[in-house]
Amino acid sequence: MFGNDVSTLVEELSALLIEKNMMMVSAESCTGGLIGAAMTDRAGSSAVYERGFITYSNESKQELLGVRPETIDTYGAVSRECAEEMALGALKNSRADISVSVTGIAGPDGGSDEKPIGLVYSAVAMRTNNQLFSFKVIHEGNRTTIRNKTVIYYLNETIKTLKEAK
Repeated sequence: MFGNDVSTLVEELSALLIEKNMMMVSAESCTGGLIGAAMTDRAGSSAVYERGFITYSNESKQELLGVRPETIDTYGAVSRECAEEMALGALKNSRADISVSVTGIAGPDGGSDEKPIGLVYSAVAMRTNNQLFSFKVIHEGNRTTIRNKTVIYYLNETIKTLKEAK
């Protein structure tokens, strides 16, 4: 079952990264750096966290992470395709071994029937074996709650992905 204490999850993720001798990079949109902040709140985080990209605008996703304009035009910035390109771009533009990305609609505005407030896509890419995993979730709550739930969800999925990695 998923854990819900951020500091405990960061400790578990950090221990896994150390065990696997891996560095992590994050690419964040709707969380605005909360994942990077959670990772760097831990003393000794420089052993596991290489850098973070906060790419809130479509232009920054394209310029810093190489997300293709066609991806945003066709699927939107909040899509599995965009999350995957963000994760791959973060990996390409860093020295990290594993990247994670998050893009979503935290609200209180911006939702639609097709893409409601609380919709979040995330992806994890690993340099080893060119593995790429993506996730979709819809969180309920206000903007702060959605963003915090996204960090917890992301940490859990990254831990799970690392434990199952080949």
